[in-house]
Amino acid sequence: MSLREALRIPSREITDETVYRDRRRIVGALAASGALGLAGCAKADAPPPPPASKIDPARMRAGFTTNETRTTYQDVTTYNNFYEFGTGKADPANAPRTLRTSPWSVAVGGQCAKPGRLSLDDLLKGLKPEERVYRHRCVEGWSMVIPWLGVPLGDVLKRFEPTSKAKFVAFTTLADRKQMPGLSYPALDWPYREGLRIDEAMHPLALLATGIYGKPLLQQNGAPLRLVLPWKYGFKSIKSIVAITFVEHMPFTSWNDEASDEYGFFSNVNPAVDHPRWSQKTERRIAGTGSKLFADRIPTRLFNGYAEQVGSMYAGLDLRKWF
Repeated sequence: MSLREALRIPSREITDETVYRDRRRIVGALAASGALGLAGCAKADAPPPPPASKIDPARMRAGFTTNETRTTYQDVTTYNNFYEFGTGKADPANAPRTLRTSPWSVAVGGQCAKPGRLSLDDLLKGLKPEERVYRHRCVEGWSMVIPWLGVPLGDVLKRFEPTSKAKFVAFTTLADRKQMPGLSYPALDWPYREGLRIDEAMHPLALLATGIYGKPLLQQNGAPLRLVLPWKYGFKSIKSIVAITFVEHMPFTSWNDEASDEYGFFSNVNPAVDHPRWSQKTERRIAGTGSKLFADRIPTRLFNGYAEQVGSMYAGLDLRKWF
């Protein structure tokens, strides 16, 4: 069996296309009727303002590394979620190298004093890339430990001087069918979009990544520029970013729009809040040893083990409603 075949989701687990296409209408009707309970409220309501939290630099730096065994470069670059290049885990690595990453720029605007366009070269001017070893937890229950190379997201955002009206930050992925063949499949409402509360975006752990293992990002890993948010589920770490917008209200995000009962706006890793179709109490670390892809299951930690660094941002927040 080839790697591509081994990593594909079994056909018995794939939702029938007719059911999939009707899913949004069904979810919308359930939300309107209140049948989704508290989880369904997160989409319509606005979250409460964040509490005042004090950043402890030493505590933040302690979160920039871990002694846990790193996932191998081979596994990090061949087992991926990037639907723009296919929905199977091996599809992004096996896809033709069609993404043009140079030149690359990001449009930055919205509620800021200095809107503009940021090129990849401009990004690195005055900001020395640093390596941070972060745990990466996927909503499907698997996890990795990855040495990322990048610059603090907050340092980049400050260049554009967000105003007091900037309560959230919205991000958009490239959507070009010539470069991203997966866009021809209606898996989501393209382009892929994500968002953060402004304090989350400015948090020292939030990284704008340009590489892994000291090498530039590959196409399947979100080249040339992606977010890394280690305390959140992996789909929040948007890839191949082309736009960043400061906004006053909670922005549209792709998976939350597709299924708000399954994918909350915050999507912080939380073992006490299960996905409707599976438990989040444990995770499978990518093992990278011999023919065994996954190691034995281990307990999932609140905020993916970064509670000491990020917990104060969610003090008093109902983590079941605002999951």
